[in-house]
Amino acid sequence: MKKPLSPQETKKYSLRIWKILIAGIAIFAIFISMIGFGLFGALPSFRDIEHPKSNQASEIIAEDGRPLGTYFVQNRSNVTYKEISANVINGLIATEDTRFKEHSGIDFKRTFSIIGYNLIGKKQGASTITQQLAKNLFPRESNLNFFSLVLTKFKEWIVAVKLERNYTKEEIITMYLNTVDFGNQAYGIKSAARVYFNTTPDKLSLTQAATLVGMQKGITMYSPTRHPERSRDRRNTVMAMMVKSDLLTQQEFEEQKEKPLNLHFNAATVNDGIAPYFRSVLKNDIKAIFQDQSITKPDGTPYDLDRDGLKIYTTLNYDMQVYAEEAQKEYMKQLQQQFINSWKGRNPFKDKALQIEQGIKRSDRYKSLKSEGKTEEEIKEDFNTKTEMTIFTWKGNIDTVMKPIDSVRYYKMLLRNAMMSMDPTNGHVKAWVGGINYEHFKYDQVKMGTRQVGSTAKPFTYAVAIENGYSPCYTVPNVPVTIEGYGDPWTPRNSGKPLPGAITLQKALAYSQNFVTAYLMKQVGPVAVSTLATKMGIPNVPAFPSICLGTFDSSVYNMVGAYGAFANKGIYTKPIYLLRIEDKNGVVLFSQKEIPKPIMSEEVAYVMTRMLKGVVTNGTGSRLNYKYKVNAPIGGKTGTTQNNSDGWFMAITPQLVTGIWTGCEDRAFHFLTTGQGEGANTALPIFAGFIKRVYGNPSLKISHADFEAPKSGVSIVYDCNQYQQQEEGTPTELDEKLGF
Repeated sequence: MKKPLSPQETKKYSLRIWKILIAGIAIFAIFISMIGFGLFGALPSFRDIEHPKSNQASEIIAEDGRPLGTYFVQNRSNVTYKEISANVINGLIATEDTRFKEHSGIDFKRTFSIIGYNLIGKKQGASTITQQLAKNLFPRESNLNFFSLVLTKFKEWIVAVKLERNYTKEEIITMYLNTVDFGNQAYGIKSAARVYFNTTPDKLSLTQAATLVGMQKGITMYSPTRHPERSRDRRNTVMAMMVKSDLLTQQEFEEQKEKPLNLHFNAATVNDGIAPYFRSVLKNDIKAIFQDQSITKPDGTPYDLDRDGLKIYTTLNYDMQVYAEEAQKEYMKQLQQQFINSWKGRNPFKDKALQIEQGIKRSDRYKSLKSEGKTEEEIKEDFNTKTEMTIFTWKGNIDTVMKPIDSVRYYKMLLRNAMMSMDPTNGHVKAWVGGINYEHFKYDQVKMGTRQVGSTAKPFTYAVAIENGYSPCYTVPNVPVTIEGYGDPWTPRNSGKPLPGAITLQKALAYSQNFVTAYLMKQVGPVAVSTLATKMGIPNVPAFPSICLGTFDSSVYNMVGAYGAFANKGIYTKPIYLLRIEDKNGVVLFSQKEIPKPIMSEEVAYVMTRMLKGVVTNGTGSRLNYKYKVNAPIGGKTGTTQNNSDGWFMAITPQLVTGIWTGCEDRAFHFLTTGQGEGANTALPIFAGFIKRVYGNPSLKISHADFEAPKSGVSIVYDCNQYQQQEEGTPTELDEKLGF
């Protein structure tokens, strides 16, 4: 039997235990201090804590503040505390950290309780929301040994305390919700709300919020897309914990727990949102601006649009962009069917071997096989072997099995389309549709691509003629004209049967008569027309007579800018679509404004608007009125190129200028007849669908007002009755009033 300890021995051992305990606490304090001073590796500075290096998506914002889309590696966008539903805040606190509002970063009471639970096999996490934020802001490396893992945990404690000392509870929980991963490329509560429920964080309902909060126990395990039943059970657990924390009543819980998940899932990709072609062009522009103007971060490193959370403010109108995309989709379905039907009984690939070969060599498949070292024979065999693939159709993507060479032929017969709309008064681009489907066809046809413009170039020649004293009522014999002195003599043909006899310039433009346009070119000369086109923002227009019929190439972007000068009283404003760029803290990195340039008299511009209105009221654009019932003061010009390869329609109103192009990727593939391939059939109907939607939305404030006449009056006679009286020497009403 052991002898009991004497009082002296008890005192001795107690003193020894206290010394060990105090020494342990002192060593632990020194150890923590050493970590704090960075002796075991640098800790994040206060600046790092304020500006964590988290991948934050850059947002592209429409003129009314609505997001058009994002650039991201991680689809993360931040929100403020006021923009988060109380359902999310309450659900998170009840589930993750019930004492969140009481502790100072580390909840020691909960920590020791959790240690006890873990010792008896009930594994639980002890991290507070603040500690989890520290972990999210400064992710730990993987595959750490035990000592490194403990060291990292202590570092997170120190960062958590720093966070609590420097931020309010509201700021901490907001930062946490902005940094957390919700799976499916949704980082942060704002992205998660949109991806899973197509809403904003402030509008998340109780069940929606509980679903998202519940995912934090295991993104994959409780994913509502992968495991909906498990996710629903976890959602109900979150709500039950809210009841336990007095953040929800039992009655509310009973009412909500049987509800389905009601997901409105839309996976986050860089193509999400509207205007994908526009966003692609914009991204390249911003990169060029940053490089050319040496715009960098304070530390001198370049900005990364996919990671640095920039705010990019644009001129695009959200509703108009949606209307443009809808109008294109609506009509291109019909037009594609017309195109296929027009070739029934014929072989569209006859004598097109060269074009198919070019199509093969431009394809991603060919380039990939070439990079793998395949020979031309092996590549040819691959293109003639059936394989699984997904192809675009206007009814949606179709998974099929076909030869790659047949897919090349299929896409050669697929019509493409592009359109842009702009406010002529300031050059602000309102809508931009660069192609028919960005997922399959990345090439932008608004600004990057150029095509022959056809008769949409004629107004440039007419404008020079008006400026040189011609009246729209001037009469010209509608007969062939030969122009010499610029290489070989040039005698253009008319498209279709010419109008008989002598006709006015107004009528010639309205019915797109080539002979009269060539006559005017002969009078004013190609240098003057080329010079005007250049002033109107169209580069590389050669000074040859044939430019009067649009034999040069241009982009939709440049053509819209040019027509803007007619609508804006002779003032050209280069189209702009980027207003400013801010960093994630609101500091303006770049901004720009329009630069208006007078390039023709207001009088000439006004007369041109009247002539272009004549195209719509009584000319090649008249189906806008009689077929599509768009009755407003709209000027326009159709354009059709040789072999009906390109169809154009340019439209002007005092508040909007719109350009539309339609054609196949390869000009060798086209409609067989002008009746089907002309711009009035291939492009004008899309404008009709667009403008009817625009006029139907009063909030856009696009009026039916007519073009304003110059306040100083118009000396050019555009009233053909008055002009005829003057030509015949008969006194006009004005002459009589003036006593002539």
